[in-house]
Amino acid sequence: MMTDPIADLLSRIRNASLVRKPEVLLPYSNIKFAIAKILERHGFVGGAEKIDQGMGDIRIRLKYGPDKEPAIRMLNRMSRPGCRIYHGWRDLPREDRSRLVILSTSQGVMAAAEARKRRLGGEMICEVL
Repeated sequence: MMTDPIADLLSRIRNASLVRKPEVLLPYSNIKFAIAKILERHGFVGGAEKIDQGMGDIRIRLKYGPDKEPAIRMLNRMSRPGCRIYHGWRDLPREDRSRLVILSTSQGVMAAAEARKRRLGGEMICEVL
């Protein structure tokens, strides 16, 4: 039984990019698909799509630079099942082009910049560099 599916998603992406795999497959869940779509929107992965085979899977195409350097240099899980981390909208970390913070809010999973615009706080999911 898997206790932290988000950590599993991040580990699969991290491990696949370290060995230069073109894509990674993982079991479908709404939150994992939402995180993958945010990574796609911000240019950290090449694409994310749901595959309808049996229970359903998510295919994430990884993105690499011209020298085969992964677009994702680091993935950090911020909030864990044993230690949840919450921030109000004023306390959300600032982002730039190379840093993305993803959080879960009452209106869904979104990047910190979007949550700040909507004046929403929430649980810090992960940080991507």
